[in-house]
Amino acid sequence: MADALADAVLAVHAAYVAFAAFGALAWLRWRLAPLVHLPAVAWGAYVELCGARCPLTSLEDALRGAGGGSARGCVDRALSALIYPQGLTAHAQLALGWGLVALNLVLYAVALRGRSRSRASRRPSAR
Repeated sequence: MADALADAVLAVHAAYVAFAAFGALAWLRWRLAPLVHLPAVAWGAYVELCGARCPLTSLEDALRGAGGGSARGCVDRALSALIYPQGLTAHAQLALGWGLVALNLVLYAVALRGRSRSRASRRPSAR
């Protein structure tokens, strides 16, 4: 049971990472998206730039320990390599942190442009 819960936490962790990376695009459909997304980006950048430990990692480790931690399911094998790459160095973590910030700056610029175009197309033309 603990291993299944650990897999669920790992899946939530992967979803969080994806949201932190690409959630700026949600602004195209939901105007309040930045209120949820920007704190996610800030936390992700903090973890990578400062070498902090994410609470989801701690929870997953505790659950794996409670379950014996020996069996690796398909979820664990598929997602662990993405979230916890082998040989991750401090320099690589810094690059990931700054890359997250840069990616989101670009995505917010794209979303801003898309929102501006959408608003302009909804305006009635003055004839």
